[in-house]
Amino acid sequence: MTTAVTDTLRKEFQFYRDSQDEMVQKYDGKVVAIKNGKVLGAYDSAGEALSQTQKTHELGSFLIQKVSAGSKDYTLTIRSRIPLP
Repeated sequence: MTTAVTDTLRKEFQFYRDSQDEMVQKYDGKVVAIKNGKVLGAYDSAGEALSQTQKTHELGSFLIQKVSAGSKDYTLTIRSRIPLP
């Protein structure tokens, strides 16, 4: 993973953390796609979020994050060089 992609994802994750309380109120239990400090969409699963978002945005340019209170959903990182269908 390139440094630019890693920096982008860190920035988007920081946006999530900074906005987490508001996101929990609006999207609790959903999975959101975040890019440039904006929620692109809210979905029922990470797979749906990824498959829908990659239709219009390049992989590595957005963050997929489950919305929940606290830090329990902070720990999953997936990196892949294999394009998804």
